[in-house]
Formats: sequence, C-alpha cells, structure tokens
Amino acid sequence: MTYPSDPMTPRLPWLREATTLRVGGPVSVWAEAGAEWALVGAVRAADHDRRPVLVLGAGSNLFASDSPFDGVVVRDGRRGVRAEARTAADPRGGATVDVTAVAGTPWDDLVAWTLDRGLSGLEALSGIPGTVGAAPVQNIGAYGRDVAATLVSVRTWDRALEQVAVLSAQDLGLGYRTSAIKRSILEPGSGPAGGRAWGPTGRWVVLEATFALSESGMSAPVRYAELAHRLGVGIGDRAPASAVREAVLALRRSKGMVLDPSDHDTWSAGSFFTNPILPAGVADALLPPHAPRFAAGAGLVKTSAAWLIDHAGFGRGFALPGSGDEAGPRASLSTKHVLALTNRGRATSADIEALARAVRAGVREAFGVDLAPEPVTVGIDL
Repeated sequence: MTYPSDPMTPRLPWLREATTLRVGGPVSVWAEAGAEWALVGAVRAADHDRRPVLVLGAGSNLFASDSPFDGVVVRDGRRGVRAEARTAADPRGGATVDVTAVAGTPWDDLVAWTLDRGLSGLEALSGIPGTVGAAPVQNIGAYGRDVAATLVSVRTWDRALEQVAVLSAQDLGLGYRTSAIKRSILEPGSGPAGGRAWGPTGRWVVLEATFALSESGMSAPVRYAELAHRLGVGIGDRAPASAVREAVLALRRSKGMVLDPSDHDTWSAGSFFTNPILPAGVADALLPPHAPRFAAGAGLVKTSAAWLIDHAGFGRGFALPGSGDEAGPRASLSTKHVLALTNRGRATSADIEALARAVRAGVREAFGVDLAPEPVTVGIDL
C-alpha cells in the first residue's frame, strides 16, 4: 500500500537519527507528515496493512532497539498555535484563554509563545523536550506542575473507529506520567489494526491539544521547594511567569535536561525511571526512615527514584564495568543527574538496556522497589 507522505525534510532510515538517545535501528517505511491528511493517511494505511505504527515527534521519550523496525514511522512535522478568549473568568483575576497547538509543535516553543503573549500556566514546564502531541500522552510534568493542570482536551485520530475524536482531559484519565492513550499502547487493537497490541503508538493519535491559560503575567502557585528557593518565594506563592521560566531553564540546564548536541549528558530520554508510588504500608516496610516521602493520595506514598538509585550505589556518571574502552564508557548515568541514562557518543541500544537493567536490579536488591521505565520502547522489553 502507498503511504501518504508530505516531505518536510529528507527521510531518515534509522531511528537513531531521530531520537535524543541516539540509538535505534532501520525502519521499513518512513513517512513525513506536514499536513493532517498525510499523518492520518499514513496511520490508516499502516493499520489496514496490519503493520506496527510509530508516530514520532521529537523522539525525546523513546528508547528503540538497534534491530530493524518492521513497521511504519510517521514523523509529525506540522506546526501551529492559536488562541481564543473564553467568557469565564479565571479565579486569579483576568480572562482565561484557550490555546490550541498542533501536535507536531515543539513543546517549549508553545511555552515561549504563551509567555510572549502574557499567558501563564505552562511556565514551570519550560525546557521539556518533545512535542505538544506527546505532552498529554505522558502527562508531562516538572517542578510541581503537570499538563493535567491546564489541559482542556485533545483532538485525535481514533484508529479503532477510523474517525476524528475529541477527548476531554477527564476522558484521558490523566495520572502520574500516564493517560488513557499511553495505557492503550499495550491493549489489544481493534478495527483495521486487528487483534494485536496497538503499540508502539496507542489507539488515539493526537492531532491538536487545547490548554486553558490565564491572561496574567504572574505564574501559577509555585509548588516545588527547589524552584521556590531559586525564585526567593514561599511554597504556594506566585512569581512573574517569565522569571519562573528562566529559573526552570537554569535548573534543567544544571541537570543536563535541556538538549545540547555538544553535551553527552543530554543524549538521553530525560528521566528514565518514574518515581515509585507505593501503598503507605509497603513504603513503611521497604524504605528507610530518611528516604523521601510525598503524599500521593488515597493512602499512597511517592518516593524519589533518583534517591533510590543514588543510595543503591549508582552515582552520577556510573557505568558498567567493561562497557567502554580507553576513550571512556559507551553509556553511563548522567554526570549531572542519576535519573538520566546517557549515550556517551558510541552507545548501542544493548548498552543502554544493560545499564537500565543493572540499575533496576540494584534498586530492587537494595530496597525491594521495582523502578518503572518512563520512555516508550520499540523492540525492547524492559
């Protein structure tokens, strides 16, 4: 079957050329979508051919095997943001504005666009790599804020019903780094995709996302202690939204979490493991008294994956013995932040996988806690 493609840039035959971890093998079919018809058409064609589909944005939350991907990669090259004033007042004073962004728009471009127009609500999410389309799938978050706080709805292509569908934030069942879309990745497909799992892209392909933002120069309440300290405000206070953005970008750069091609600490998929959420009784039994604990609702406790990794003996820059040569390791934990697994320039997917498994096993042995990987995987079962 012919796969619609609206060429934006030269086709890339290897996933390693389109992911921030810079690993990943060759693909069978690569389609560039510069328009919605091309994106939907390529996904439909793949589903009717019963072939796996990977809709790709910036590749910043993807860990792909170096083995060939016998499926269809559709890269969303679309861009665009628009705003429409609401009639309802914002509780902070001033108007609420609905901002709708096309899924292929780089996330940080959207954040900058909103702040340039005096709209606040996304400032704490500055510097997160990736695209708008991935944001609600992952319910991205940082520094005490996540997408669920402002997301109104997403306009999607429903692969099961083969039609456009609008899902509200409530429909998405947003949780900590998860959504109905992400959970659908491992669920059995239906419609033209058949009975196999939907993955590596879920049932719904995000076309646009809409956020409710405040027409205000002041930020949302600052909830993260490190950020509040940097800004010189108290927890729950507000600060100029532009100052919050600059403080967040500075903090992220200090941890190697702002992409820089010349810095191998940023050759990563960001935080590789999510913070474990445990029943309170389990947390009391497994975690030492001085381990971080944060209330997560309904008798649940969130702890810090970074703390667990560090205290299990995996410090910054940790690399497996024998995983490199005189030039250094091929893969290691970031030298700035233990949550990031990094490609030091010559890593294979097997190098990253071995490091991830070693860290998970070490934390399990030390604390009895299983760390859950955050990135979407292709051809790898962690």
